[in-house]
Amino acid sequence: MEYFLNEQQKAIKRLARTIAEEKILPVRAELDEREEFPWAIMKDLADADMFGVFIPEEYGGVGEGCLALCLVVEELSRVCSSIAISFAASALGSLPLIMYGTEEQKRKYLSDIVCGKRLAAFALTESTAGSDAGAIKTTANQVEGGYILNGTKQFITNGGEAEIYTVIALTNKGKGTRGASAFLVEKDTPGFSFGRKEKKMGIRASSTRELVFEDCLVPEENMIGRGGMGFIMTMIVLDCSRPGIGAQAVGLAQGALEAAVDYAQQRIQFEHPIISIQAVQHMLADMDIQLEAARLMVYAAARTIDSGARNFTEESAMAKVFASDMAMRVTTDAVQIFGGVGYMRDYPVEKMMRDAKITQIYEGTNQVLRNVIASELRKRNAMRE
Repeated sequence: MEYFLNEQQKAIKRLARTIAEEKILPVRAELDEREEFPWAIMKDLADADMFGVFIPEEYGGVGEGCLALCLVVEELSRVCSSIAISFAASALGSLPLIMYGTEEQKRKYLSDIVCGKRLAAFALTESTAGSDAGAIKTTANQVEGGYILNGTKQFITNGGEAEIYTVIALTNKGKGTRGASAFLVEKDTPGFSFGRKEKKMGIRASSTRELVFEDCLVPEENMIGRGGMGFIMTMIVLDCSRPGIGAQAVGLAQGALEAAVDYAQQRIQFEHPIISIQAVQHMLADMDIQLEAARLMVYAAARTIDSGARNFTEESAMAKVFASDMAMRVTTDAVQIFGGVGYMRDYPVEKMMRDAKITQIYEGTNQVLRNVIASELRKRNAMRE
């Protein structure tokens, strides 16, 4: 299909695909097996100015916005979702700074992020605050010169590898979600340490760790935006980032479909390639249909965000839900087409199926996001009455 990308977007997409095929493809299985963070690939992406795609031009970036970021994530995910999410997580960690940071904060931190010198991460989730993000317990008590952070964050992508963290903590526990604020915390800050590195089903080359804050003093100037606005900022930031998860799912599915088609053309059974079997043809056709529908939704949601629209909660949630459900179906069907060998680690679809599952879970489970979509439907209906 024609997606009417501009020349800059086409160039970004081509470059991302080249990096994926030349740099990532040869090492993806080894990185997954060893659960090793892909620092060499992060450097390749930095050398190609990929970290500038999502950062405004005035801070040294390309300033192409959400759609261009989705194009990069999609192309990287087509080969390895672990590496794609390590890249995308830095964008997520940077978004609160880009959207709500002061000029001084942006000048100080974005210069290192844009060149890939330092990665970023976003820290919201806790053991008691997953889907119920408003249940966070990490506190930030104001003292002279700053805030003392105490608490533990869980399942943080790029944890331990990133050097700049956007951390959501309670500055006023009595106000619930209205008492949450956002802070920039640097990796070497005293009182800030890391817990265990999680061993995961998929995206195993990405780093997922606990963040531990024990009387961690954060300077007052490191608060992002106004005090008490942390939860609202988080919801808006996640609305902006969810098409990126959709793009991850689309890239995963694209890689799985291509692998399945190649295998179906080569695998001989009953004296013919299995692609000549109508049941297999229909599976592949359905995979292709679902994939293109998801890509359309992701690109449309990203374009809505880039247009400057004020409310895109529903579009963002729909794109993430549809694309991630699609990726799970498509990667599962790809394993089925491969048959027994598809279940083995020697073939890429086994990894793709494992990687796909998390897209239905993080940045809002698909069940919670369906609630969000239904809520938006009710609001629209109420406005018509």
